Amino acid sequence: MTEAADHQKISAFLDAQAAEAGAARNTLLAYGRDLRDLSEWLSGRGLALAGLTRDQVEDYLSHCDTQGLSRATRARRLSAIRQFTRFALEEGWREDDPAIRISGPGRAKRLPKTLSRDEVDALLAAAPRVGRRPEDRARNLCLMEMLYATGMRVSELVTLPVAGCRGDPAVLVVKGKGSKDRLVPLGAPARAALRDWLALRDAAPQGSPLHRLLAARGARWLFPAPGAAGHLPRQSMSRLLHQFSVEAGLDPARVTPHVIRHAFATHLLEGGADLRTIQMLLGHADLGTTEIYTHVMDHRMRDLVLNHHPLARVADDGATQPDPQT
Repeated sequence: MTEAADHQKISAFLDAQAAEAGAARNTLLAYGRDLRDLSEWLSGRGLALAGLTRDQVEDYLSHCDTQGLSRATRARRLSAIRQFTRFALEEGWREDDPAIRISGPGRAKRLPKTLSRDEVDALLAAAPRVGRRPEDRARNLCLMEMLYATGMRVSELVTLPVAGCRGDPAVLVVKGKGSKDRLVPLGAPARAALRDWLALRDAAPQGSPLHRLLAARGARWLFPAPGAAGHLPRQSMSRLLHQFSVEAGLDPARVTPHVIRHAFATHLLEGGADLRTIQMLLGHADLGTTEIYTHVMDHRMRDLVLNHHPLARVADDGATQPDPQT
């Protein structure tokens, strides 16, 4: 009975997050998983969310640590708990917020993985070589060009409605996290790939696999696919990138949709774009999230000096020695 009551409160919290905060579906799923895990942990000790205390939150986080969960996962779970306890206080379910002063483990500041321009060019060249049918190859090139040209999240790319992509647009409207719209420009190669894909999509012969997709749920989406959603799943995009990587001679483990997004931002910064513009293009709510790319630049420049400057010759003992010819 206690666990059932917990689940009712969690459901009410998730409904409020969706309606009032505009939380994205993946965020809601993560909150739900994390809070249900906490509820199960409490239930096993005869406790419930309604009586959650600061000591219990800290004990639960210690439990997560002993399970070997990563620092990022523990930080995310604490974030979910904080959101929930604040909501409980606002709703009058309790008179205090037990999680407000708990300091989390924080997140490790890792530099985002990225690709060089030559590696991205190799992927772009490989994409139209993957696929059995001409329409498959045209779609693959369009996916790769648009992913790199816009820096979209893969979930944003695969859910593009076809209506917003017609008329050779120079700019697309993208619905991002929290259902917030933003504008992203399309360069000439991406626009050409989009035109070619739309021409083949619209001319799909009667009875062809593509025509059957468009006759079902896929008509609304730029990239139709079988399945309940009607559009290409994110997992399919990851599998396609794996194939592009193999075709391009790159390590597939280094190539993911998010790595392409990082490459977009890093290459823009290298080209002289300012952080505020990159923030708007990526749809980051906080400029601090975008600033990580300046560290990528610092890291690259440091490597360039240490590995290629004539004065950066490293002796056998590890000390840096001047070039004797200078």
